[in-house]
Amino acid sequence: MDFNYTPKVQELQAHLLKFMDEHIYPNEARFFREIAENRAKGNAWIPTTIIEELKPKARAAGLWNLFLPHSPRAPEGLSNLEYAPLCEIMGRVPFAAEVFNCSAPDTGNMETIARYGSEANMDQWLDPLLKGEIRSAFLMTEPEVASSDATNIQCRIERDGDDYVINGLKWWSSGAGDPRCAVYIVMGKTNPDAGRHEQQSMILVPSNTPGVKVIRPLSVFGYDDAPHGHMVVRLTNVRVPASNLLLGEGRGFEIAQGRLGPGRIHHCMRSIGIAERALELMCQRLNSRVAFGKPIATQSVWREHIAEARCMIEQARLLTLKAAYMMDTVGNKVAKAEIAMIKIVAPRMACQVIDWAIQAHGGGGVSGDFPLAYAYASQRTLRLADGPDEVHRASLAKLELAKHLLKSGEIKVPVMRGS
Repeated sequence: MDFNYTPKVQELQAHLLKFMDEHIYPNEARFFREIAENRAKGNAWIPTTIIEELKPKARAAGLWNLFLPHSPRAPEGLSNLEYAPLCEIMGRVPFAAEVFNCSAPDTGNMETIARYGSEANMDQWLDPLLKGEIRSAFLMTEPEVASSDATNIQCRIERDGDDYVINGLKWWSSGAGDPRCAVYIVMGKTNPDAGRHEQQSMILVPSNTPGVKVIRPLSVFGYDDAPHGHMVVRLTNVRVPASNLLLGEGRGFEIAQGRLGPGRIHHCMRSIGIAERALELMCQRLNSRVAFGKPIATQSVWREHIAEARCMIEQARLLTLKAAYMMDTVGNKVAKAEIAMIKIVAPRMACQVIDWAIQAHGGGGVSGDFPLAYAYASQRTLRLADGPDEVHRASLAKLELAKHLLKSGEIKVPVMRGS
């Protein structure tokens, strides 16, 4: 098995690493300073100028829309396997992906519109998203039901002549706080009497449609993630054209599986990136500090943590690359076990590595002087986003058990060694 990246990917890696060194890392402090200044002026929900300044540079460098495979509207798009090491590099800094127009939820929404939208949908929404002119949000989770089981979703999407009328309350609507957010993809129930997985549909809703109200932002361990935000959104008699429905009534779960597969693996790629950075920061800190008369790096407990962190990162990366390869070659449906595995493994791995790095930094680790506290909050959230660990474990166990079901009437007798 060949684990080398292609010359094309190696060249893109080199360009991306150079861009990160020249433009991303030097502007980390500026990014958060801009948000703080906007907040002090009374409005944190203003796009930062640094991101807008860097986007044309990224596009000119050929580092734009790399996430979207097989789309004639984005010929620069890579396969999942090609994109994996690049997404990992972007994941080292929280805001970096947006600079390259590769950030969630826009990536998943663009894939959804490209795969399931009409030509008119793509003209209206996909093209400006690919150009980075607008942003988007995905409205699925609801506060009043256990949304880990998406069949619980109660938001109604009801046909009325040539329109659909939408009523519901959503939360964790990531991206809806950004004033550039122009369109939502909303999942709701079109037919409560249909089969369990045929009740839901997805529809495009312009964010300025009458009846749409962004109620408030939610915080993640105290971070509001402005100007992106995770918003509570109420939809009251929101009327949109029937042509905004994606794929057809009752196809919401089918779309969700197509959308969430790539989204989950992108999250995992970025998790590996931030874990790598946390390990680097941990090693640098341990090499530079002395406690109890000797460098902290020489103490056995920290060497154990460093070794364990390296093993965990490498294992997660290999599993992610396998999942990406399978998505490219046999499709998301066949690769669902591998996608579930990496979604379980990567955020949990990143949480542990970041936690060790925080511990190595002492009080500084939980402060805003280092990127670790914010990274931990983001990674801990990923153990819930796009399905909690428990749901992925249950799905994975079900697939594993199905491999070993006995045929009707079959009796399997264990053979003891030496018998």
